[in-house]
Amino acid sequence: MTRCRHSRRQRLTLIGIVAAVVAAAAAVGVLGTPANYSRGHEVQVFVRRGAPFREAADSLAAHGVVRSGRLFAWYAHARGVDRTLRWGTYVLRDALSWEQVLETFRLARGIVHTVTIPEGWTLAEIAPAVGDALDLPADSILAAARDTAFLHRLRVPTPTLEGYLFPDTYSFPDRASAREALRTMTARFVQEWKPQWDSILPRLRLTRHEVITLASIVEREAVRNEERPIIAAVYLNRLRAGMPLQADPTVDYALGRRGSRMLFKDLRVDSPYNTYRRAGLPPGPICSPGAASIEAVLHPADVPYRFFVAAADGHHEFRRTYAEHLAAIRMVRERAARSAPGAAPKTKSP
Repeated sequence: MTRCRHSRRQRLTLIGIVAAVVAAAAAVGVLGTPANYSRGHEVQVFVRRGAPFREAADSLAAHGVVRSGRLFAWYAHARGVDRTLRWGTYVLRDALSWEQVLETFRLARGIVHTVTIPEGWTLAEIAPAVGDALDLPADSILAAARDTAFLHRLRVPTPTLEGYLFPDTYSFPDRASAREALRTMTARFVQEWKPQWDSILPRLRLTRHEVITLASIVEREAVRNEERPIIAAVYLNRLRAGMPLQADPTVDYALGRRGSRMLFKDLRVDSPYNTYRRAGLPPGPICSPGAASIEAVLHPADVPYRFFVAAADGHHEFRRTYAEHLAAIRMVRERAARSAPGAAPKTKSP
C-alpha cells in the first residue's frame, strides 16, 4: 500500500513538473508562437457542447493556431482554463500566442454560434434549430416571431414571421437574444429582396406577401430546380382561371406535418390554409422559400399548363387539360407499378 501511494505521488509530481515546463516554455515564447505566425489568417474553431478541452486543443493545432494540441492542453490545464471552456465557434487568428488563445477561451471572446436554415423549413422547424444554437428555448424564438414590431416593419399581415426568416447559414454572437437572431434573419430577407422585383408586382397583380406565399408553395412542391418556374406558372394559371390551387403542401401545413401521404380525409381539414376547400392563396407562407422559388414566381414559365402529377423520380408531368392530366396519371401509375408496386403518384387535379 505504501508503494502504491508513493507511485501515485511520483506521477502527480511528474505531471506538475511537465505542466510547469510547458507553462514556462509558453511564457517565454518557445511554444507560444504558432508554426505559421507570419500569416495571421482568421480561422474558425468549433467547440462542441460538452467537448473535453483536449478536443478543442487538437482542433486548434489542426487549424495552425498552435503547434501541439497535446502540449497546449497541458498548458491550459496548468493555468486552470481547461475547466471553463464555453462551447461554440471561436473566431481567432493563427498568429496568436498561447496566452492570447487562452484569454480568448477564458473570456469566451469572439465566440459565435452557427446555424444553417435550409430552404423550405417552417417556423416550427426553425425555432428549435436557432434555439439550440443559442441555448435558448424554442418557445422564445416562436414568441419573438410574433413580435408586432417585426411584422409591422416588414408589412407582414399574418401573426408570425413565417416565410420571412430567409434560409441561409447564420453566425450569431454569443448570448444573442431571440429577437436579435430574428432581426438578423429578417434583415437578410430584406437584403435578398431585390428592388427591381417591386416593379414586377403590378404585372403579376400580386403583392410581395402573395409572392412569398406562392413561392413557399413552389418551394415545397419542387424537387428539380428547372421545374420551379413551370410549377409557379401552373399555380398562377389556376389563380387567373379561378380554380382552387389544391396544393398538398398547404394541407400538410394546416395539419402541422411534412410530406405525409395525403388521404381524402386530410383534404377536409377546416383551415384557411387548406387550398382544396378555400379559393385563392392561403393567408401567408407555409415555409421559408429560397431565392430560386421567389424568382420562379416573379418570372414564371410561359406555359399553358394547369395540372401536374409527380413521378417516382421526382419530376413532374405537366398537362393543359383535365383529360390530358388523367392520361398522365395513368401513365405515371403504370410506370410506378412496374418499378415499385403500390406506389401512388402525387397529382394536381381540379
